[in-house]
Formats: sequence, structure tokens, C-alpha cells
Amino acid sequence: MSGRFPIEDVSPVVSCGRYPARAVVGELVPVSVIAYREGHDALGCNVVWLGPDGLARPFTRMRPGEPGRDRWHATIAPDAVGEWIFTVEAFSDPYLSWHDAVTKKIAAGQGPEDLANDLADGVRVLRAAAELVPAAARASLDTAVSALRDTARPLPRRVSPALELADLLWAHPVRELVTTGEEYRIWVDRPRALFSAWYEFFPRSEGAIPATVDAPARSGTFATAVERLPGVAEMGFDVLYLPPIHPIGRVNRKGPNNSLVAGPDDVGSPWAIGAEEGGHDAIHPDLGTPEDFREFVAAAAEHGLEVAMDLALQCAPDHPWVTEHPEWFTTRADGSIAYAENPPKKYQDIYPLNFDNDPEGIRAEVLRVVRHWVGEGVKIFRVDNPHTKPVDFWHWLIWEVKKVDPDVLFLAEAFTRPAMMHGLAKVGFTQSYTYFTWRTSPAQLREYCAELVAAADYMRPNFWPNTPDILHESLQHGGPPMFKIRAVLAALLSPSWGMYAGYELFEHVPRPGAEEYLDNEKYQLRPRDWAGALARGRSLAPFIATLNRVRRDNPALHRLRNLVFHDIDNPALLCWSKRDPATGNTVLVVCSFDSHSVQWGNTTLDMPALGLDWHDRFTVHDELTGASYDWGQRNAVRLDPYLQPAHVLTLRRPPPPPATPAVPAGPATPAAPAGPAAPAVPAVSAGSAAPAASATKDDVRWTS
Repeated sequence: MSGRFPIEDVSPVVSCGRYPARAVVGELVPVSVIAYREGHDALGCNVVWLGPDGLARPFTRMRPGEPGRDRWHATIAPDAVGEWIFTVEAFSDPYLSWHDAVTKKIAAGQGPEDLANDLADGVRVLRAAAELVPAAARASLDTAVSALRDTARPLPRRVSPALELADLLWAHPVRELVTTGEEYRIWVDRPRALFSAWYEFFPRSEGAIPATVDAPARSGTFATAVERLPGVAEMGFDVLYLPPIHPIGRVNRKGPNNSLVAGPDDVGSPWAIGAEEGGHDAIHPDLGTPEDFREFVAAAAEHGLEVAMDLALQCAPDHPWVTEHPEWFTTRADGSIAYAENPPKKYQDIYPLNFDNDPEGIRAEVLRVVRHWVGEGVKIFRVDNPHTKPVDFWHWLIWEVKKVDPDVLFLAEAFTRPAMMHGLAKVGFTQSYTYFTWRTSPAQLREYCAELVAAADYMRPNFWPNTPDILHESLQHGGPPMFKIRAVLAALLSPSWGMYAGYELFEHVPRPGAEEYLDNEKYQLRPRDWAGALARGRSLAPFIATLNRVRRDNPALHRLRNLVFHDIDNPALLCWSKRDPATGNTVLVVCSFDSHSVQWGNTTLDMPALGLDWHDRFTVHDELTGASYDWGQRNAVRLDPYLQPAHVLTLRRPPPPPATPAVPAGPATPAAPAGPAAPAVPAVSAGSAAPAASATKDDVRWTS
């Protein structure tokens, strides 16, 4: 920093500027700073920012925040992918100083003689401003200068034209003693980096035929998996995540439910990557050819789906790397290569890479693999267990990839310590899995989301209610209503969310004693009757489609920083809202966490957070039922887990009342004395309104 005024505590800044802050194209990025000066003269602040093209954007004037705190605020909206540079400047604002001094002196009764020097100072400032304002506004400056010099005018008329220039000279200030702060970086991704809906399925299960007594099992292929694309698209997802599609090792292959012995028809875990057919740059021959994969990616794009690929840096014992580069692995005392372990879990079918052995060689090969798949049309990678690899490796890899392909995105699948999860986000991961799955009460989730919003400058959460590895006990025992509840929470709290196939079929049976699915698809083919379940009314797909439609149609849900929680007097309920200041679009959600009992609650809404005054009335439209209600700050809600476990409300202001025709003024009539106000009656939601015909308790019960 160089200059006269202190500039401190700039935001967004990540790790003192070591890493760039993060945003997406079109996002309103809040910039703040503490800046102050000596004495009583006015200070101004602005943001100067450069785009990836190196060209300066128009500077953004900052506004002061809470009085006496000296914190200034502005928002910028980057419009291109790449690295942006921003700097905060502080300056002396002679017009504001003059405006403040003259206003106070006139209010104190001082006359023209007392203000002679002030009037001359005003002329000087306005002459300087004439070089800064648009040409069309210069006439108003000339008028103000003439008025200040006109000694024949009364003092208020001499100064009023100059005082009325406040808005003009706020936008085009005279800046003196400019102090320039440090430069900071913001990396801007494409919008999907922040707002996305993911769906995970195993291509080998789509169109698969399990083994029978008379015939061996037959894997699904990319060609048969194409048939599932319309169903995924109809649910409103935009990212289709595929587990590893590479050849699967045969050595130490796992059988069903992670058993140590595999039969001849057992397909093994896709994460045991590599066999004689190839490694990380190859496709499992049962799925098809590289050309089949390209056709699958193209078909997905036609349905509005972008394919995300798994990047799992580990090898089966028969991966080509094991033979060609044994130095890339850890050799144990007995000469064997160490397999992966996460005690008490053992993964005998997987060898982890040792990044301390030939790190340059490993880096070069992994970069080659990633660029290979980018060349095949993949621009999103879900990275498996990144917390088990060096953080500096990911920092290097991600930014090497972005040098050539800045629109590539990386999702970190790291369920680990908070410091590591945040560290991975800071060094470059685009999105992060989270602890959402294990936050199962309103208080827990409210606290956790507040932590995520506080980290929004660098960490973008992706909420998943389930994965192939994780079947939380809330889904095991909560019944179908819990599947709705967790979907509402994931889809509407976070701008990015995802679910693993089978969620819409209420799959909930765990492996005994584990937080995992019985007959886990990781180790076996699992074809599903999607159409039959939908026809029988035993599919959550229509509800998921509604949630994703609401997300898509409401810009407020495309952001994270705008999440606001509201008070509700029932600890089993959570109330929150999101508002888009650019459009005024506002979504208000009340969700129950109880999948067994009806819950009542009374809201106390933060009205300014909704863009409203404290005593406003407004209309809310429930996107799940189509009902509308008249609401205010306090409202009673009733949520039935089987009929409607949540309200998803969009706000609509009532139209202004029609203008009253003018009535000729007559003699004044004394107003009647005001009586006591009628007590407010809270609006009651119709959470118990008649549901669709298929939504009865009997229809949504399951059997294990």
C-alpha cells in the first residue's frame, strides 16, 4: 500500500492473498474494507478491477456500512471466466467534505460572510469535477458555480444547486490524496461451478442382466445407459456423474458386499482401476469403445446433461503402472506393495500412489490423463479421496489444467477433517462434498450452513443425501417422507446438490451394522425398474423434478451468500430464505425434520432480508402445492410428513391499491381518535390441504 490513508482487512482475500478468492460469472461478489482518516474531512473508497483480458472495468464506488465502524462495502459482478485482479483505493472527497461543512454551518445560523471561504472552496471543487462528469452533466455544474458566485441571491439559493449535485458527484467524485491498496485475485468460473444438480449412476447397471443358472451376467453398456438419460433429464439434473469407467483389476477383486472372494461373474469395484486392457486412460471393454463413450457424452448433452468423470488416483494390483512404475507405490518390509487401508476397512484390490516417490513422474502422468479426458469432452471431474494425496499436488494439477482449459471444474470428495476440506477448497477445488449427510437436526444444519456461508469466498458446497458408500440411518429408518425432507434440504439450502441413483426409489436397506447399502452397487450389477416404479407411484422422481424446476426458475436459489435463516418456535422445523437483489426474486422455505409426526410452528421473519418493511403483508405461492397465502412477519405453519413436509414459497408483492380519484378539498374535519389496534392473527398454512390422489400413507410405506 502506498499513500495517505490506512486500508485494512480487505475482503474477499483467501489466506492473506496466497490463493485467489472464488466467484462465478454474473455472481454479485461482495468487497469490503476498513479505511479511515484523520480529522473530519470526508473519505471515499472505490474498487478498481481488471478482467482476464487485462482491461480495467469502470471503478465501483464503495458505501460506508454501520456508522462508526469505518467498514466500506461494494459489490462487483465479473462477466468472464478467468483471473480477475481487484484493488481498493481510498481518497479524500472534497465535495462531500464541503457538502457536510456547508450544511452544518447553515443549520447553525451562519451567514454569507461567515461562509465566504466555503463558497469559494465550492467553486474550486466544482471546477475540478467538470473534468470528470459526463458532458451532458456539465451544464448543471456551471449553474451551481454561477449560483455560488451570485452574491445577490439569498444564501440557501446560492448553495442549493451545488448541494443537489450529491448523486452526480458520488458517481463521479473528485478524488484527492488517492491511496492505493494491495492487489488481490479472484478466480471466476463458469456458473455451473456454483449452481448445479448432480445425478450419479453406474452405466454398467443400466440395461444389465444379472447372472442366472443358465447364463452368465451381462453388463450394461454406454449404448444401453443412453436409455436412462431421458429419465435423468426429466428430473431436472444437469450434471451426470459416472463412477470410474476404466478396466477393473482381476487380482484381489472383491465380491458382493465387499467380500474377499469374487466369483467368475462378479464385476468388482470400478475404483479398483486397471487391468491388462489398460489403466486410467482406457475404457472398460464391457462398457464399449472410446467412440461409444463419445456418443454417450454427446447424447447426454442433447438432454442438457454434462458428463462428470471420476478421477481416482489409485490402482488395482494388475494396473499397467504397477509393472511399468513400481516406484510410484509403497513397498512394505516383506517386499509386497501396500494396499489401501482405512482401519478397520481394508481395500486389498487397491494400491494407493506414493507421491513422495518420483513426484515429477506421477505429476506428468496424471496431468496427461486429465488432459486426455478433457480432449474427449469431459470438463468436470469428481475427485475421489483427494485428502489422501498431497495438497500441493492438487494445487499444481488444478491450475496447470486451468492454464489451458479454464472452464474445467473439480469436485472434492473428501469427508475428512475441516481444515483439510477447507484447505482443498482454498488451493483450487471448485466444489466440495460436505458434512450435510450427518447434520440431521435444524440446529445442526443451521449452524453448519452458517459456517459454509462464512467460507463462501473460496468453498462451494455440494449437498448429497446419499452416495454409493453412505446410507445414513435417517434414510434407513425415516420412511419415504425423510427422502423428501432430505431432498428439500439439499436442493434448496445449497446451490449445488446431488443424489445417487436409487434415492428416488427409496432404497434404504443397509448392510448389517454399517452405514452402507446392502448389495452395494460398487461390487455388483444393480439394474432397476425405473418405469415400473414410476407407473406404480413408488418413485420420488416427480418430486425431484419439481425441486429442480423451482431451483432453475428462481435466481435466488443459484447463490450461497444470500442464505438467511429465520426464527421459528419449533425446534423440529427450519425456516430460511434466499433473495436475489438483482431481480428481487425471493424464496422462503419452511421444512420439517420429523418424518413421522405432524409439526406446527410460528415464524418470526426477518422482513428486511426479504426486501420488505417490518409491517408489510405479502402473498406467498407454494411451489409444491400451487396454494397461495397472505403472510406477514408472523405466520403459523402446519407440516405433515406424508402430505407436505415442507413449504417452498415464492414471494409476490400484492398490487398497489387503485388510485383514489381526487376530491375537491373541503373544510378540514377532525380525525376520530384512534382506538386500540386489533390483535394480529397469524396466517395459517394449509400444510394439511388435500394431496394428490397417490399421496396416501399406504402408498408411501415401504417394506424392508
